[in-house]
Amino acid sequence: MAAAKSTRFDIKSYRGFKSITLLCLFILYAPLVVVTIYSFNASNSITTWEGASFHWYADVFTGPESEKFKSAAFNSFVIAIVAATLATTIATLAATGMVRGGKFRLRALSFGLISLPLMVPEIVTAVATLIFFNSIGFDRGTMTILLAHTAFCIPFAYLPISARMQGIEDSYEQAAMDLYATKRQAFTKILLPLMMPGIISGFILAFIVSLDDFIITNFVKGAGVETLPTAIFGSVKQGIKPNIMAISTMLLGVSVLMVTISYLVSKSDNTK
Repeated sequence: MAAAKSTRFDIKSYRGFKSITLLCLFILYAPLVVVTIYSFNASNSITTWEGASFHWYADVFTGPESEKFKSAAFNSFVIAIVAATLATTIATLAATGMVRGGKFRLRALSFGLISLPLMVPEIVTAVATLIFFNSIGFDRGTMTILLAHTAFCIPFAYLPISARMQGIEDSYEQAAMDLYATKRQAFTKILLPLMMPGIISGFILAFIVSLDDFIITNFVKGAGVETLPTAIFGSVKQGIKPNIMAISTMLLGVSVLMVTISYLVSKSDNTK
């Protein structure tokens, strides 16, 4: 009896796949390209092109609103670094317990709770966080933004860390303990270095999420506290100016740079 010929599913063979893909890419990235191009516009208008210039980039650092944007950028980067560090640390401990902790009761529930912020609409998370801070009488300010970002970024850091740990066989740790290493030494000297690419990727992802977040930040920030996304939103309400395009382009550049670093880290690890 002739063996049945196996067929491989290839979505690219379906009619219209290429056209739909190009359309989706255009819808996603065309606005970013337009903003980037017009950030170099010499004109005061956001629609009339009058030649290339770095005037609006200089205006971000020396213009009338420069102090506001500098303060907001400082707040954004400090909060993003601290929140990403805390979230990555908690995510690493959670991944260790979930992946290396063996089977235990409520394991599936624990994974669901970790992943819940990814599935719940961000506006719901923002409202719930605001209600929580108000209910315990916690004054809104930089600390509330930091706590909210840390909690929100944990699942984003957890996913690459957990995926990396699942790809590491426990035989390495068992071999270390056979050579009289303690569990702590097996973790810090064997498992942790092997997990480092996933930890770096998790930190970068959490950093980007915190840096770019607007909805949660806008709900939990106090009066007079601004991050870069909320400062941009406040300026846009008064009218879109070319310097906003310059700031947006720089923020986009930071995000692209961080994603590139994450890709290079994972790629260099795979080639070893």
